[in-house]
This record gives sequence, C-alpha cells and structure tokens, in this order.
Amino acid sequence: MNKTEEQFRQVLTECRELFSKKLHDYGAAWRIMRVPSVTDQLYIKANRIRSIETKGVALVDEGIRPEFMALVNYSIIGLIQLELGPSETAASMTTPQALEAYDRHAERTLALMLKKNHDYDEAWRGMRVSSYTDLILMKIFRTKQIESLSGETLVSEGIDANYMDIMNYAVFGLIKLTFDEGA
Repeated sequence: MNKTEEQFRQVLTECRELFSKKLHDYGAAWRIMRVPSVTDQLYIKANRIRSIETKGVALVDEGIRPEFMALVNYSIIGLIQLELGPSETAASMTTPQALEAYDRHAERTLALMLKKNHDYDEAWRGMRVSSYTDLILMKIFRTKQIESLSGETLVSEGIDANYMDIMNYAVFGLIKLTFDEGA
C-alpha cells in the first residue's frame, strides 16, 4: 500500500470512529436532511475553517482539525442522502446499515482519489492547507449552483463528484495536520 493510501485510511478510520460514536449518541438523525441542507452544513464547516485560518484564533475551543473531520463525515452523509433520499425519520437506517453505507462511499471516494492522485502526481502534497479550504468552498458553491439548476448541468460533474472532491480535500488537510507535513 502506498503512503498516501495508508495515510488516507488512517485518517478515515478516525473519521469513521467519530461517525460511529455520533450514531450511538444521535442515531441516524441526519437521514431527515435534504441534500441542499447537507451542502449548507458543509458550507458552515468550511467557512469556520476559513474564518479561523484568516483570524488566526478560534473563540470556541476547537481547532480546524475537527471541522475537516466533519467535512469528511458530512460529505459521506451527502453521498448517502443522494443515493437514498431524505427520510421522515432517523429510524429508517440502523447503525450497521449506516456504517455499511459509510464504508461503501468511503471506498468509492478513496478509489477516485487514487486515480486522480496518480494523474496529478501527488500535487496536493505541495499545497497549503488553506488552499484545500478554498477549494472546498469553491466546490460547495459549485454544488449550490448545481442544486439551483436542479442538477441539470451542461458539461459539469454532478453533486456526488463535488461531495467526493470535498471529502478528498478534507482528507488531504487532515493528512497534513496529522502527519505534520508542512501544514
């Protein structure tokens, strides 16, 4: 296994553990969210990261790392919601079902990253964490535009591709912050 895949899996394991703990505490309450609400939740998290990066201080005692983890998990929630649609109740998905869906979408997103990483020759390693934040925000604004168009694009990828890219940029940020790679 190459270094990037190994680091990706390590970071994703930590994100999945948090997701699992939140499933225990809250159940799959997120199942009621419509896709645009998931996109807005991603916006809130990415905007907070940018705010902390810009101001250099957070008044709430959490740094940017937990927000990148939230971006990973909400991206997967978005992919699940795109697949299944919103539910009227959180009870529509058991913990094992949610974790199976999480794992399936995480593996699909990892596979996409590995293909792109090959083609781009690990260019992400030479980027700043703040650039990932900007790219994530750009992807969110693209997603909002696609949602405004009811998914009817002329040449662009869909919402799912944007969610996967958001997740991959968030993982890159986590890798840099976790393994102290010039973050």
